[in-house]
Amino acid sequence: MALTAIDKALELEPDHTAWLLQRAQCFARLNRSDELIPLIDVLASRVLRGIYQYSTLALLMTQVGQREQALTLYQRAVELDPGEAKHYYNLATLQRSLGDVSAAEHNLDRAVALNPEDYEAYKIRSELRRQTDTDNHVDELEHVLERGIRETRGEVQVCFALAKELEDLSEYERSFQYLNRGATLKRRNMRYDINRDIDTMVSITEIFNAERASSATTGSDNTEAIFVLGLPRTGTTLVERVLSSHSEVFAAGELNNFALQMTKAAQQAGLSSGGDRDALVRAAASLDFRKLGDAYIESTRPFTGHTPRFIDKMPLNYLYLGLIKLALPNAKIISLRRHPLDTCYAIYKQLFVDAYPFSYDLEELGHYYLAYHQLMSHWDSVYPGAVHSVQYETLVDNFEHESRELLAFCGLDWQQQCLEFYNNKSASVTASTVQIRQPVYQSSVGKWRLYREQLAPLVRIFEDAGIDVS
Repeated sequence: MALTAIDKALELEPDHTAWLLQRAQCFARLNRSDELIPLIDVLASRVLRGIYQYSTLALLMTQVGQREQALTLYQRAVELDPGEAKHYYNLATLQRSLGDVSAAEHNLDRAVALNPEDYEAYKIRSELRRQTDTDNHVDELEHVLERGIRETRGEVQVCFALAKELEDLSEYERSFQYLNRGATLKRRNMRYDINRDIDTMVSITEIFNAERASSATTGSDNTEAIFVLGLPRTGTTLVERVLSSHSEVFAAGELNNFALQMTKAAQQAGLSSGGDRDALVRAAASLDFRKLGDAYIESTRPFTGHTPRFIDKMPLNYLYLGLIKLALPNAKIISLRRHPLDTCYAIYKQLFVDAYPFSYDLEELGHYYLAYHQLMSHWDSVYPGAVHSVQYETLVDNFEHESRELLAFCGLDWQQQCLEFYNNKSASVTASTVQIRQPVYQSSVGKWRLYREQLAPLVRIFEDAGIDVS
């Protein structure tokens, strides 16, 4: 094991910075944050040598939320090696998460100038601001495509970048052509069966039914967690920023902890599913719910626990809503809803890193949405009143009223700074990282209408299912 070897090396040279840095990397891979953070603090006090040490410590700091400190190290890496494109890219992505959009764009310009094949840099740059007729990258991006891109991933990224910039310029037909080209290419190179996801949601509704919801169970008595969930691009980040602007709330990010703790508990109980999703759903219903709830809370430490409440904004927690209610009965759950076509179009035009494989084909996206819609209707019926539903369109139209309702549901006193969420200086690494630096706006409401013809497959699926899309 790598950690054992490094510990032996440290026995011989306990103050060797390179060994300490490798030890920290092992802790990061093992998710041992309670040991990683103190070691990062030790390394931060050391004199680092070489670009590798600066960049590696900066990455580790970013992973534990120490982004301001990481920024200084990435800037030092740029000073030491100004001809290396990846340093500017790393610096820019960190600046983007901290809201320094202008500096991020400047450094992405430098990154692509040094490495014209850094296609992810083109994509991120396109998302930093609204492009204008006099200041955009459309010609440059089309030239990149015409020049030829060897790897599929790069072509997909450039197509999504072009779609974003052309939509900003109100060239909607050209925008969708590039979007469809990129999404189709992405889907063609994926192995994914949507029926597995749909079948899993059906199994969840069958196993976590009304009878189980009303059964006498004992969960954790912890009161810290606030779950903000829903399909991506429905306003979850906006709600997170409103709530986390409150002095008693910490935004912990999109945590995968609940799913991981559920799987771990099933394995420890001898209920391992062996990759069978239905078996895992059945196993989850037989767990010790109090232990699961306590294990989840403990798994969020040491990042949580310094404020009375924390937010877990993992959208996919809608799959575990019934189990969350059993394991953490005092947790607050907030569900975001949005017009079906605005939801699906917003998802379709977002190039995700390693999530939401249903999002690159309109028909698959439509059928996934139907399954999600049915699952959320199920949760509403078996846990009436337990989930606070927020309609995105209502939120942006009547922002103060809806924000007050949110805080009241969470048992939080009103604080005026929650309306000024855009002044919240904390980092954001979601797809909405740029938007949440602005006051609330309504320009995304009804955007699907600009693409009514192109979204016809979705319209047909929803109308056939009896869902109103007017």
